[in-house]
Amino acid sequence: MVENTDKTQAVVIHAKDLPLHCPLPGAPLWARHPRVFLDVLKTGEVVCPYCSAHYVFAGERPKGHH
Repeated sequence: MVENTDKTQAVVIHAKDLPLHCPLPGAPLWARHPRVFLDVLKTGEVVCPYCSAHYVFAGERPKGHH
């Protein structure tokens, strides 16, 4: 599980964390909103439209993704 309670810092996502959705598993109840799947592989980073959490992909991309 990836967790980041400081919203000023990016949450680093790896291939094992895909498919990426926000909120992440284990998020506290106060941080929950409707689940939205985010395409972090398109540009290497993405911001959640609900809570503005910033996710950045690091590491090797999964096979089949450009």
